Amino acid sequence: MAFSSEYADKETTKENRAIQVLGKPNKLPQVGYSVCAWQPMTQNNSINEEFIIVSFDTLMPVRQIAIAENFGQGAITHVDVFDENNNIHPIWINNTPPTNELGKMLNLILNQMTTFKVRSVRVSLNTSKVKGWNQIDAIAISQSDQPIKAFINLANNMPSQIVKENLGKNVNSEFRELAPVIAPDGKTLYYTRWKHPANVGYAKKQDIWFSELQADKTWGPAKPFPEPINNSEHNAICAIYPDGKTLLLNNVYMPNGEMSKGISISQKTASGWGFPEQVAIIDFKNKSEYAEYSIAPNGRILLISAQLDDTEGGKDLYVSFLQDNKSWSRPVNLGKSVNTAEDEGMPFIAADSKTLYFSTKGFPGYGNNDLFVTRRLDDSWTKWSEPQNLGPMINTSEWDGYFTISAVGDYGYFSSQEKSLGEEDIFKLKIPEAIKPEVVVQVSGGVYNSADKKPVGAKVKVQSTMDGDTVCVTFDPATGDYKFMLPTKKKYTISASQKGYLSSSEVLDFENEKDFHEVKKNLFLFPIAAGQKITLNSVFFEQSKYELLPASFQELNHIVATMRENPKMEIMLEGHTDNQGDWNENLKLSKQRVTEVKGYLVKNGIEEKRIQVQGYGSTRPVASNNSEEKRKLNRRVEVTIVKI
Repeated sequence: MAFSSEYADKETTKENRAIQVLGKPNKLPQVGYSVCAWQPMTQNNSINEEFIIVSFDTLMPVRQIAIAENFGQGAITHVDVFDENNNIHPIWINNTPPTNELGKMLNLILNQMTTFKVRSVRVSLNTSKVKGWNQIDAIAISQSDQPIKAFINLANNMPSQIVKENLGKNVNSEFRELAPVIAPDGKTLYYTRWKHPANVGYAKKQDIWFSELQADKTWGPAKPFPEPINNSEHNAICAIYPDGKTLLLNNVYMPNGEMSKGISISQKTASGWGFPEQVAIIDFKNKSEYAEYSIAPNGRILLISAQLDDTEGGKDLYVSFLQDNKSWSRPVNLGKSVNTAEDEGMPFIAADSKTLYFSTKGFPGYGNNDLFVTRRLDDSWTKWSEPQNLGPMINTSEWDGYFTISAVGDYGYFSSQEKSLGEEDIFKLKIPEAIKPEVVVQVSGGVYNSADKKPVGAKVKVQSTMDGDTVCVTFDPATGDYKFMLPTKKKYTISASQKGYLSSSEVLDFENEKDFHEVKKNLFLFPIAAGQKITLNSVFFEQSKYELLPASFQELNHIVATMRENPKMEIMLEGHTDNQGDWNENLKLSKQRVTEVKGYLVKNGIEEKRIQVQGYGSTRPVASNNSEEKRKLNRRVEVTIVKI
């Protein structure tokens, strides 16, 4: 509500400002300097008293006031409170000399509850009492006489013992190994080496190296990544897409070999990795020398660590969304539940697109940089659970960062200095259940011509029937299967499209899957020709009704697009049911459903005269009606090309 002064300089934004006193402690139970604490503008000031006044959203009588002195402890001279009428009441005067303690939680426990409700607390300091800077991180009130303590917000139910394995001399060296990125299949580990003698360039800057998993589950000898990905400047992989064929790279690669701030993408072709192309992010102007990135499995969500205009302090975590024109949206700050006045960096979004790991010293921890996990709470990507520290079995008293998990969800990889071969090394650990992401399924396959079974280059699209979340990949016969990860507990539709073909779709039901596994799903395209017939597997209706469900629109939009590309095409829509219920009602329902489909096509610009409809009820089954699984096959809408 008021303060005497706050530290500020041209290099900072919200660091050490008065607002840093709000909320929970960011440093204690550790002690030491923090930019997440209020710091008066001057130190050793014996002339002017420094003070800060905070108010609380709950007015109540109090028994205790707690003040988190994380640095320069002992400078507080007195504490007063204001009642609901703004009358001031002295609470405590400090008559004790300063100690050698660097910081502590000051618990002022009253003999009895105040007879009035406390609206505000005023804390006054004489900064000359303790040499150097004086900082206060948090102020609390309580009706309890039990001392308020600062605590580390640990992930729940973490095991008491976790084995961290140094990946050994095949991967690590006496130099710095940073930023591990595990391939989606868990069989290739990419990472960055700094100033290694075998790096490219005169300064031996950061280069990308990789190691491959051997048959005995050990990691093979590391190899440097080839040019043009490695050059004489700093090189690093930020992420690898689920297809394993697309790399997200730090920095923008110039044709002359120089680099600039930003990110690039390299695509794998039949002849190797292509020259990196710049990724355009709207209004992205990073003020920090460093930036890190992570891509969500759908390829449409980018997590960024950077210092932008609306930062909470140093680098913050942001989200950017892929636009229809292939550019990325203006980054949006993830919010104060995740970001602090310290640097938040090294984000990694797990394959479930919900679990985010990152590194910071802006929340209570064990070292000078700890690893944390938070979970996305809604589809805005700006609401997250309170970050949880991964605990003392993973975090150390040193620097820890760059946490990454394979899509399988079995092992995590990260950089740490503790028990390294020199500087930072790459370690792995078996992921405890408490910090595991949700289970995903890996789907892969190819796209083929239904007539000759030869592979066809096509766009493969997957869409959730629940929330519309979409994954798009390109199948290139020259480079092999398409591949992507899908969270479980959902149903999806998958389809392939290419000009000159009718696309078919199928339903992927992962609602009851509990473990990671791989699903092979080949897709078939049907050449456009008179007499060609396909089943619209992803057209859905309410039970025993004819209203289309929104999950149907993706497949029907393919039909619309195909008929627009072929303006003379005419089709027949045929509706079918199973044999359950009244025969006449089934016949009526089958006609109503295809009429509804026709209406959708007409609404989206297809001339009515180009579409015929016919309902057959249960008269033309393609499977027996002896079980529900087989009856599902009989409940269908088919489309036949009548004229082309």
